[in-house]
Amino acid sequence: MDIKVWMYLIYLAVSIGLTIWVARALSRNGQVFLEEVFADERLARAVNSLLVVGFYLLNLGYVTVAMKHPDPVDSTSQAMEELSLKIGLVLLVLGALHFFNVFALGRYRRTRLRQLATHPPIAPIGRLPMPSTPHGSYPIGAQPGAGPVTNPPAR
Repeated sequence: MDIKVWMYLIYLAVSIGLTIWVARALSRNGQVFLEEVFADERLARAVNSLLVVGFYLLNLGYVTVAMKHPDPVDSTSQAMEELSLKIGLVLLVLGALHFFNVFALGRYRRTRLRQLATHPPIAPIGRLPMPSTPHGSYPIGAQPGAGPVTNPPAR
């Protein structure tokens, strides 16, 4: 077999292996995050499955499109350079897909939490009058005939 064919085989094996490994890790570890985002375990599992399928389709589609190399590969070192470039691009696509998903789901979660948050009460417009003390009773510390008791201002 020619060096280019070996390069393609190694590229496919590494790229598909990385895609499967990352998809499983994200699916397993992302389940908790999705349950927090959606607050429903059944919906979180369904979205997780859909994200994994979309992840496979996008990444494996990119892997197959990026596989073609028009120039001849004459040496092993040239094959390794091309292979590292292609696998590096696959890793960048994997990372970009992951960060896009986390960003989008984080925004959805913030919006949902904002909608569920109770609104703060309306600020008072004025003050209620102080209840008058019954005749013959005085507030604590007051002397009869000494005048009104004033509280020090609150800090």
